[in-house]
Amino acid sequence: MQLELTAIFRAAPEGGYVASVMELPGAITQGDTLEEARENLRDAVMLLIQASRELSREMVGDGEVIREPLVIRGA
Repeated sequence: MQLELTAIFRAAPEGGYVASVMELPGAITQGDTLEEARENLRDAVMLLIQASRELSREMVGDGEVIREPLVIRGA
């Protein structure tokens, strides 16, 4: 599965780049170079998704739930 998000990179006044993802509030990081900012942003998105999954598991607890993959195409 592939989900395409919009990465935003801004030059930081003190040097380097600040990176964020338009569709994921909280996915923000930085890097000394554009490539480092890109790599750090990929890591930040993965960590954000992992943390969200863990929080969801805690909220659900032992209750009965239906879990299934959600595939997003187009948009």
